[in-house]
Amino acid sequence: MKETLGKTELESAQEFSLPEVSSATNEDIIAYLRRSHKIAEIAASAEHKALVLGICEQLSISVSDEELQVAGDTFRQEHKLLGASETIAWLQEQRITVEDWSQGIRVALLAKKLKEHLFGDAVDAHYMSNRDDYKRVALSQILVRDLPDAFKVVHALREENASFCALALEHSKGMQSKENGGFVGICFIAKLLPEIAQALSEAREGEAIGPIQTKLGYHIVRVEKWFPAELNESVREEILDSLFQIWLQEVREQSNFE
Repeated sequence: MKETLGKTELESAQEFSLPEVSSATNEDIIAYLRRSHKIAEIAASAEHKALVLGICEQLSISVSDEELQVAGDTFRQEHKLLGASETIAWLQEQRITVEDWSQGIRVALLAKKLKEHLFGDAVDAHYMSNRDDYKRVALSQILVRDLPDAFKVVHALREENASFCALALEHSKGMQSKENGGFVGICFIAKLLPEIAQALSEAREGEAIGPIQTKLGYHIVRVEKWFPAELNESVREEILDSLFQIWLQEVREQSNFE
């Protein structure tokens, strides 16, 4: 009976042929975005870029050919597009032209210049007033859905001296933490969920804290390393972007009322 059934399934599979699937057109892609409820997000991003371009034009902020060339070379190095063939293949994969690619780099440079123009002089004062927000922490976590499961993990850590990494691989429901044995990266304190940031305020390196309840579930977190707050280049970029995004939101809200 099993042999007959297997033979029938094999014959059916041989008779069945997959239809030809042609490359998606621009109309197909837009239709997919609408069905996936992502069109609003894409539209907002497009409006954001249009606003940046409009403001840069009003303020006479521009990008020189030399600046565009340097940024293009940096982009190719970062994406390992070291030769013409690799670059052409990448452009084809992205379904864009050289002009599309150059325009994307140009808009990114204009946005960077606009941030600096508007808020460059405000970075130091903002940092001094919000210094604690720019402390960074290397963090591991185990995320579970139910409180009893959280208590089991805590008990295993504290009473059985179990491996945090092994418990994360076995129990964590967070994709990133599960795949990386609990480690979720180096984060700014201000970017963490408020409940976690509050719980970590007095935590020591190597200490496991939790369970902490958030909208995502129950977290058991461990501080791997604290990094002192310092106004380095990455922190400066973070502050500029934060101030810029707040300002853009205010501008958009104001324009909606006019």
